[in-house]
Amino acid sequence: MNPVKANIPNSITCINLVAGCLAIIAAAKGDHFLWGMHAYQWAFIFIAIGAVADFLDGFAARALHAYSNLGKELDSLCDLVTFGVAPCMIVFHLLDQCGDQQWLQWTTLLIPVAGALRLARFNIDTRQTTSFIGMPIPANAIFWIGYAAMFMQGASFLFEWYVFLPILLIECWLMNSPLRIFSLKFKNLKLKDNAPRFILIIAAIIFCFTLGVGGLLWLIVFYVLLSLVFKS
Repeated sequence: MNPVKANIPNSITCINLVAGCLAIIAAAKGDHFLWGMHAYQWAFIFIAIGAVADFLDGFAARALHAYSNLGKELDSLCDLVTFGVAPCMIVFHLLDQCGDQQWLQWTTLLIPVAGALRLARFNIDTRQTTSFIGMPIPANAIFWIGYAAMFMQGASFLFEWYVFLPILLIECWLMNSPLRIFSLKFKNLKLKDNAPRFILIIAAIIFCFTLGVGGLLWLIVFYVLLSLVFKS
């Protein structure tokens, strides 16, 4: 295969990595403004760009038949940065603003640790070809974006230790749980084959339209519950 063609998916994967690094940089700016927007908002946007790149690299690999072990490992390494470390940094710096709750910051390190375990398990598990065992790490990042957005919108109770710590532990467990979670990949456009995916798309529109970015938290909760109904 033409080496340029073979490396198109890997190049897209690297865009995911760069977006994740930019999200970390933005998160480190705390509550400052950056390029006319709140720094945290830029962090959300960069993670979203990383998610798009994460989808497109797989799409490109399938379209070009450019699969490789290198691409698989590279994808996991980049995902850990964008969907594990970046959301950890967002929540870490938000907790820094909570005064006497600062000790709670260090518990956020569980997010990338659980994410790394989830990705390592995924890479050696041949059962996860059409669905996931445990919540995928991009969904973890989306959840924490919604969580951070709700806090910034005034839900300060979310960073009380007795609320945050159980949610953090549940979220980390979900990534490494035995729960079957349906994949978002469409093999065709038939309603009967993609009912949970179409339902999730409709839910995403409703949650985000009514609750803004904070609706992403409830979207991921709905995603997990929907997976329990439509067992893969």
